[in-house]
Amino acid sequence: MSKFIVITSGKGGVGKTTTAVNLAVALSAFDEDVTLVDANLTTPNVGLHLGAPVVPVTLNHVLSGKADLVDAIYEHESGAKVIPASLSIKDLESADTKRLKNFAKDLRKVSDIVIFDSAAGLGSEAISALELADDIIIVTNPNMPAVTDALKTAKVAENIGKSVKGVIIARVTGSKNEMSLASIKEMLELPILGIVPEDDKIQESLSLRNAVIHTHPRSKSAKSYNQIAAKIIGRKVSAETESLWGRFLENLRGR
Repeated sequence: MSKFIVITSGKGGVGKTTTAVNLAVALSAFDEDVTLVDANLTTPNVGLHLGAPVVPVTLNHVLSGKADLVDAIYEHESGAKVIPASLSIKDLESADTKRLKNFAKDLRKVSDIVIFDSAAGLGSEAISALELADDIIIVTNPNMPAVTDALKTAKVAENIGKSVKGVIIARVTGSKNEMSLASIKEMLELPILGIVPEDDKIQESLSLRNAVIHTHPRSKSAKSYNQIAAKIIGRKVSAETESLWGRFLENLRGR
């Protein structure tokens, strides 16, 4: 049976969609059968990240009964499959993420791993995605407001009986003003799956409308996403990536 992994965050702007996109592409590079679903119907960004902001059939059409699920599946050059949401305000008005559960059985037939980029926050749209999850991954930044919102997200997941696999800390600069890894882990009481450094290459990849895994595979952020993807599926990465990851962690712990 396939696994549903929901990528979520307590607030917007922390790197949730960037994480969902790059994990999907990284997992595909490990020869995993992956589908990325843009479950953020209010402010969808997956299509923008991957160079396909407008497509003939979207998740919105499926949820409103205007199309079959198979017609909304597109293949990215990485091999990952993508089900984008619509940027149209008209399509937004007729879509309801609560209907996602009606297609859960069909979605499980699409890929071995289905990654959902959920809406940020704790509104009904985000919770509808959380309710589908086998595993939840929370993305946060190393500052108190973001970590506090991540904690709220973890509590909501717990209240609906869902498992949080762990936390990804994104946009890490190593500044003394950031919360330490130890403090974040103590506050959230969840495994830290990985750390993604602040990286100009991510902004460049957004301009190129592709995943940083593809556009800048040797960048710090790409190596971090590869490391996290490998951890999710229990695979090993190259010695070079392992070494870089270790040095990065040691620098953070030593500050």
